[in-house]
Amino acid sequence: MIRLAELKLPLSALEYHPENHTEFLPEAQLRTLAAERLGIAPAAIAQLNVFKRSFDARQKAELLAVYIVDIGLADANQEAALLAQFAEHSHVNPTPDMSWTAVGQAPADLQHRPVVVGFGPCGMFAALVLAQMGFRPIVLERGKTVRERTKDTWRLWRKRELTPESNVQFGEGGAGTFSDGKLYSQIKDPRHLGRKVLQEFVTYGAPEEILYAAHPHIGTFKLVKLVEGIRAEITRLGGEIRFEQRVTDITVAGEGDARHVTALQVLNQASGENYALQTDQVVMALGHSARDTFTMFYERGVYMEAKPFSVGFRIEHPQSVIDQARWGKHAGHPLLGAADYKLVHHAKNGRAVYSFCMCPGGTVVAATSEPERVVTNGMSQYSRAERNANAGMVCAIEPSDYPQDVKSFAWAFEGKTYGVENLPAGQYHPLSGVVLQRQLESKAYLLGGRNYNAPGQLVGDFIAGTDSSAVGDVPPSYKPGITWGSLHHALPAYAIEAMREALPVFGKKLRGYDMHEAVLTGVETRTSSPVKITRGADFQSVNTRGLYPAGEGASYAGGILSAGVDGIKVGEAVACAVLGLPVPSSGARNSGGMA
Repeated sequence: MIRLAELKLPLSALEYHPENHTEFLPEAQLRTLAAERLGIAPAAIAQLNVFKRSFDARQKAELLAVYIVDIGLADANQEAALLAQFAEHSHVNPTPDMSWTAVGQAPADLQHRPVVVGFGPCGMFAALVLAQMGFRPIVLERGKTVRERTKDTWRLWRKRELTPESNVQFGEGGAGTFSDGKLYSQIKDPRHLGRKVLQEFVTYGAPEEILYAAHPHIGTFKLVKLVEGIRAEITRLGGEIRFEQRVTDITVAGEGDARHVTALQVLNQASGENYALQTDQVVMALGHSARDTFTMFYERGVYMEAKPFSVGFRIEHPQSVIDQARWGKHAGHPLLGAADYKLVHHAKNGRAVYSFCMCPGGTVVAATSEPERVVTNGMSQYSRAERNANAGMVCAIEPSDYPQDVKSFAWAFEGKTYGVENLPAGQYHPLSGVVLQRQLESKAYLLGGRNYNAPGQLVGDFIAGTDSSAVGDVPPSYKPGITWGSLHHALPAYAIEAMREALPVFGKKLRGYDMHEAVLTGVETRTSSPVKITRGADFQSVNTRGLYPAGEGASYAGGILSAGVDGIKVGEAVACAVLGLPVPSSGARNSGGMA
C-alpha cells in the first residue's frame, strides 16, 4: 500500500451528524485528491484508509482538515512503479507494517511466572503482551478495582476524606484514568507500538476515531470500561490480577554483576497478611507517586538518580475564550470540538514556563495520595463539555533546586536522612525531588485551610501581586473547594517570577489567556517522576538483574500512550530474557508490506 500525506480539504467539505455524534469521512474527495497526487484515475484506487486527520488553523479564514491516507491499487504491481516514481517526494511513501508480532511463546517448564507491579497503562500492557505470549503474569496492584477506586476518589472530592491507597494516583488504570485520557505522544515509535496500544483500546470499547484523530482522547468514563475489558482478557489468557497488594520489599541475592531479584515481599492490604512471592522477573510499572517504593529501592541499593521535573499551578479559562482564540469564526464547529493549546516561554531568569496536560472542557481535581497534602491535576470526559478549560502552568526545575539538608530529609521521611549528610559536594541525592514535592504539597495544604481546599488566586491579582478575596466570572472547578488569597509563597520565588512574566506573553499568543478573572489553583507537583530508576539496553536495572523499571515512575514514559508503549517493550524484554533471545531492535520495521 501507499501512504500519502498532506491531503487537504476545507472544513466546510466535511460532514458531521451531531444527533448521533458521527463523523463521515470524505472518502470520495480523498480518493480524488490521492489520484491527482499520483497522476492516476480515482477508479484505480481499490482501497482507501484514513490513517490520520488533523486541523490546520493557521489561516483563520479557511480552516483546513489535513489527512494522511493509505491506499491500495486495483493493480498491485502499479504500486511499486509509483513508489519508485515518487521516491523523492516526502509525502508519498510505502505504508509501513504496523502490526505487532510476539517475540516468542512461554516455555512449558517456566519455573516462575513473571510479576508486574502496578496496573496503570504501562503495567497493563506489559501484562497483556506477556499473557498473549503465554507467560500467565501475576499483577500486583496496591489500589482497588477501577470502580471501587472511583468511589474512594469521589469521597475526597465531595467529603474531604482521603483514602491513601485508593485515589487519583493509586488503583486500577493508574493516574491516567482520572485525566483527559489523551492518547497521543511525541515519543519516537519506529515499531508502531503505539498503534497496538490504540487498537487494543478500540477492541475493548474506545471509539474508532482514536485510530485517526491527530490528538485522540477518551475521557475517564470510557476508560473505566476499557480497563475492565483488558483486565478480563489478561485473566482469560491465564494471568492473575491481585488488588490491594502493596510490595513492601524486594529480596536481592548476589553481588556485583550477579546481583539479582529472587522474591517480593507483599502486604495484602485487605487482610493484613504479609507474604513472599518467589520470582526472578519483575516489571516495576510504578506511577510517579510511588514514593514509598522509591525509598525502598534506595534502601536496597537499586541504582537511581534525581531528575528534573516541573512545578506550578492549574490555570482555568472559559472554554469559549480558548475556542475563539484558537479557531476564530469556526469556534463551536462540532468536528473541532473544544480547542486545546500548547504554550512555552523562556523567562529572563533562565526558567522555562510552559503549559502541561491541557484538559479542554474539563475540571481541576484534587490529586493527592498522602494525608495533609494538596495536589492538583486536570481531567475531562470524552465529551469535553464542561464550562472551563484547564491546564498545568508549570516551571521547569532541576536537581540543583532540590533540598539537600539533613533537616529537610528528616522532616520528609519521618526522621530518616538516607545518608544525605554524607553526600559529596556537587552530587544530588536521588530522593531530594521527593523532599521538595512534599514541602510544596504540605504548604499548599496549609494555605488551603488544612481541609483539602486548594489555595487559589485570580490571574490579574497574581500578576499584580495582590491577594484575591472572591471568585470572579470564571467559577473554579476544583473540589472540595478553593481558599482565596495569594499564591506568592506557594512555590519558590524563581518560579513565581517566571510565571508572572510568562502570563502576559501567553496572552499575546492566545488572546484572553492573561484575562484578570482566569483562575490559578495550587499546586501542581506531579508533572513527572522526581527520580529515574536507570535501566540498560535490556530494559533491566543497571545493577539488579531481573528488575525491569518501567513507565512514568521510572521516568521512561509521560502519559497513557507512551506508558503503554513502554509496557509492551518491557513485556517483550522479559520474554526475551526467559527465552534467551535478544530484545527487539528499536529501529524501524520493514517499511513495505500491508498495514
